[in-house]
Amino acid sequence: MLIDDFGDPNLISKLGTAWRGVSDQVMGGISQALVTRESVDGRDALRLSGDVRLDNDGGFVQAALDLSPERSSFDASGFSGLRVTVRGNGERYSLHLRSTDNVRPWQSYRAQFVAGPDWETLEFPFASFTPYRLEAPLDITRLRRIGLVAIGRAFFADLAISELTFYR
Repeated sequence: MLIDDFGDPNLISKLGTAWRGVSDQVMGGISQALVTRESVDGRDALRLSGDVRLDNDGGFVQAALDLSPERSSFDASGFSGLRVTVRGNGERYSLHLRSTDNVRPWQSYRAQFVAGPDWETLEFPFASFTPYRLEAPLDITRLRRIGLVAIGRAFFADLAISELTFYR
């Protein structure tokens, strides 16, 4: 199931929800996030870029997408995981999922990847996501949000995504 191919100039996903940039500034940090739609090597893409800074206990920039309107949950039980086509600057990034079990802003389920200079399609089975700062296992029947995140160390983030899907 296609979540987004980034064809909409306003970054409205195929689910009808909008991508948005989030940074550690929501908690006092000073990282700068920029989320844009661009043509990257001839492909429509979402581009997440910015300086990840550790000052003031910060350390992340993120492109986030709610999976359903009105902050309701999305049932992904008919799928095995997420597939994403990415390219980047050789840095490590994370794919974060949030569900109705995430009650604190720092909680998520995470899978890491390195985005190299060439387009690459990666698959993330739901079982590969590990809980971060919560005990509850990932409940894919109650997903709320997907995030593509540069986190945890000071570096310049430059990540492009040309397609995001749930796969069976």
